[in-house]
Amino acid sequence: MEGKNAEETALHVMKGIESQHDGMSYVAPKKFRKKREEPIDLKELASEVREGNRTSLSKAITLIESSNSKHKELAQKLLQELLPNTGNSIRVGITGIPGAGKSTFIEAFGTMLCNLGKKVAVLAIDPSSSLSGGSVLGDKTRMENLSRHKNAFVRPSPSAGTLGGVHKKTRETMLLCEAAGYEIILIETVGVGQSETYVRGMVDFFLLLVLTGAGDELQGLKKGIMELADGIVVHKADGDNIEKAKKTVREYKQILHFLQPSTPGWESQSLAASSVDQTGLKEVWEMIVRFEKQMKASGYWDTRRHEQTSDWFYSMITDHLIDSFFGNQENKDKVKMLENEILQGKLTVTQGLSKLFNE
Repeated sequence: MEGKNAEETALHVMKGIESQHDGMSYVAPKKFRKKREEPIDLKELASEVREGNRTSLSKAITLIESSNSKHKELAQKLLQELLPNTGNSIRVGITGIPGAGKSTFIEAFGTMLCNLGKKVAVLAIDPSSSLSGGSVLGDKTRMENLSRHKNAFVRPSPSAGTLGGVHKKTRETMLLCEAAGYEIILIETVGVGQSETYVRGMVDFFLLLVLTGAGDELQGLKKGIMELADGIVVHKADGDNIEKAKKTVREYKQILHFLQPSTPGWESQSLAASSVDQTGLKEVWEMIVRFEKQMKASGYWDTRRHEQTSDWFYSMITDHLIDSFFGNQENKDKVKMLENEILQGKLTVTQGLSKLFNE
């Protein structure tokens, strides 16, 4: 088509550049250039985090989670800058068997707290994809209403294979949220079945969600985790399940009576709650507040905080040793060679380990 009509069509072919070779027209391709990374102003970023800017908080967490060596150095400087503004929250770990409704509970519980004027940060740890390493379930999409609340901050992170159902940088992320003024930090783990003691070591109050009608096998699975719990919530106590939930609460109270308390001077409690009917949520919060007051009065609150810092230090030592070992190509090659010999039956696992460390 020519002239005016050609300009009015939906399909418009741009005039090309005349080739000097064969008279054919073509559009010269643009040269791809990688976007230059903008320098990070740590003082400004720290100031914005303190002001509670959620975009800046997200940016700071991304910096903390980065595996880039330059970013790691900047992240530690940022943490050092913000450290005086941390430690003023209640850290609550929430776990439970798959299907217990952890995300549903956290959204209902968090929304209630936000409506009371509290600032709530949720660190939702999802299972990692074995292919991409990314988050599989996407808690932010499952906590849509809470994510939109002005007093809430929801950050989903993949567990990235870390035991305990948490991200390796969960502790640092928690400190950033505290510096941003969040009074309550809710940490949702992947669920019972991994090393939940890891979570216990980074929170003040550890909450276990359970269901009614679980078989003996599941009850046995939860026995170990019950010894770590400061509170047990029988979830989904609604509809025809209300009476069963009340009965289950009584059963757990009897069991807890014979278990050694997770926290000295505190008797672990059992309550029923429903995220659908919005019942029992206030009582759960009152239980956590009582725990805080009682522990601060006894002096154990500071003791637990010191234990959290010590646990963090030792876990960082372990992470550093692993990173340092596998960061050496010679070590990686030796591990692969010994692994093949073990798989071929030439060595036992113990013999392979002795050879690896020249014992």
